[in-house]
Amino acid sequence: MTEWMQERLHDDYAQALRVDRVLFDSATEHQRLRLFDNARFGRVLTLDDVVQTTEGDNFIYHEMMAHVPILAHGAARRVLIVGGGDGGLAREVLKHPDIVHVTMVEIDAGVVAFSKQYLPNLSAGAFDDPRLELVIADGAAFMAGAGESYDVILIDSTDPIGPGEVLFTDSFYGHARRRLAEGGILVTQNGVPFLQPAELTASMRAFKALFADWTCYLCTVPTYAGGPMALGWGTDGVARATPLAALQARFSAAGLAPDYYTPEVHQAAFALPGYVRRLMP
Repeated sequence: MTEWMQERLHDDYAQALRVDRVLFDSATEHQRLRLFDNARFGRVLTLDDVVQTTEGDNFIYHEMMAHVPILAHGAARRVLIVGGGDGGLAREVLKHPDIVHVTMVEIDAGVVAFSKQYLPNLSAGAFDDPRLELVIADGAAFMAGAGESYDVILIDSTDPIGPGEVLFTDSFYGHARRRLAEGGILVTQNGVPFLQPAELTASMRAFKALFADWTCYLCTVPTYAGGPMALGWGTDGVARATPLAALQARFSAAGLAPDYYTPEVHQAAFALPGYVRRLMP
């Protein structure tokens, strides 16, 4: 009998993926990890039966979260990743030769160990890059503490349920702003606005109070069902106004060959449809 994984993140909407072969099914201290093969998406990682990443479409989310702020900034050297234990975001950040140091703060060591063993294609050697410092700690506590500042901060969190909930609070965003260097950029995972409108509005309300330039930009990830995903954007700089020609020059100099990101897509991602614009406070 064919098994289907049903994701019921929302009360009135679900998606299902066929489970061709279960590769791992266990619980860690914080959450239940499950990995299975799917003919369309390859290996699929779920946490508490919610899709986190797949071999097939992870490049979209990771490229857009990494390359948009780094190329818009133009002089980023130090990056902080909160979450991202699968290593996919670190993989994309470390493709930029000018990045000299990446700190990745992940609450669950089990996610990292699991991903190294079962999803090595996602990190693609990122965990072995000497520029990467892995810190196993609570991201909110790390952000609230004293420490170094960063040119780009990326919040690669789960949805605001359980351990991920604290990463969507006003106080967390305030601490993140304090850890940004001058002209620094904060980018956050803010869900699918069509199905999670309150999540985006709450984050944008906090960003409006904290940053001179605040908005979100969009990308479409098939397994993050329900429409395009929003990535929150906050900065006191002018990076969002970077001309297309400058983005193209930086993109060429970085030697990137992504499958989703282009400088043109970068600019277009900030053009928000009406229903998303109406979610802005």
